[in-house]
Amino acid sequence: MSDAGNRFRTLLGHRLFWPIAVLVVMLAANTIYRPGFLAVEINNGHLYGTPIDILRLSAPLILVGLGMTLVISTGGIDLSVGSLCAISGAIACLYISRAPDQNNLVTVFTALAMALGVALVLGAWNGVLVSVIGIQPIIATLILMVAGRGLAQLIAEGQIITINSGPYRAIGLGHLLTLPLAIFIALAAALLVAAFTRRTALGMIVESVGGNREASRLAGIRSGRVVFLVYVVSAACAAIAGFMMTANVSSADGNNTGLWVELDAILAVVIGGTSLAGGRFYLSGTIIGALIIQTLTTTVYAMNISPQTALLFKAVVVIAVCLIQAPAFRAKFRRRRHGAPPPQSTPQRQKEQVPA
Repeated sequence: MSDAGNRFRTLLGHRLFWPIAVLVVMLAANTIYRPGFLAVEINNGHLYGTPIDILRLSAPLILVGLGMTLVISTGGIDLSVGSLCAISGAIACLYISRAPDQNNLVTVFTALAMALGVALVLGAWNGVLVSVIGIQPIIATLILMVAGRGLAQLIAEGQIITINSGPYRAIGLGHLLTLPLAIFIALAAALLVAAFTRRTALGMIVESVGGNREASRLAGIRSGRVVFLVYVVSAACAAIAGFMMTANVSSADGNNTGLWVELDAILAVVIGGTSLAGGRFYLSGTIIGALIIQTLTTTVYAMNISPQTALLFKAVVVIAVCLIQAPAFRAKFRRRRHGAPPPQSTPQRQKEQVPA
């Protein structure tokens, strides 16, 4: 019985237990409210259903969240990812819209390469401001968040760019092995980031920079280069997410593409267990956090909650999730439930041990 209790406490203390538990509870609640919520069917060789839609729609947020996880693990923040989504989508759609043949694969790949290149340059700009000039990350990326949104609208000339390109549409709506292609793109990006950060020393270096940059520098780590790199990676992830967002609707809107995705990405990272103070990061936790946020969004639509209260409902649920998985909050709740007195601080205990 004691061993079983210890295993149960260990399970409760696992960093992924509470996010997974919350996701399961949300899926169960949706199933009770709408019995066909988890139904999946095959149509024309493709899988369709709400769970498939959740996975597909989570793909852009997972991509942005992966880059945001690395940035936050270094003690920074990237508020410009939404604008980067808009810029990359606008550049790709503009180039394709002006091509004689929008279904030409060379045209689509050229558009993607151009947009990705611009995003990498802008990510490098963020990296230089933070790692070289020394501007605080929230200020440095806020500059591009505001200016980048204007740049996206300038590229689109204040209009919504519509395209009719099958290959580009496939990025968001295409299928591979009966599943949406977007799922495989997000999975490939996650595996690639995990391979570089968990199979090499890069992940440990990133965590050490976030934990203590000065100590990392004294240990011989070029922390400035690491910080520069994570902002470039974040920009690349945001650009690919921008391709998905615009491919889903076959159009680019400089004003609305990727709007507020940076906030959802930060929430996904925090729900996944990565601290905003930097240090250790959890890519798997970020993916689960993105799935929770998208499931919550789907729940709002399924329950016909009015748009006026949808954001408030979402905020309340996210706060509850963060509190549930916070070890300090759970410990305080357990003490109050059992009526145990709060533990005394270390100085007080030392003072009590001094003989009169």
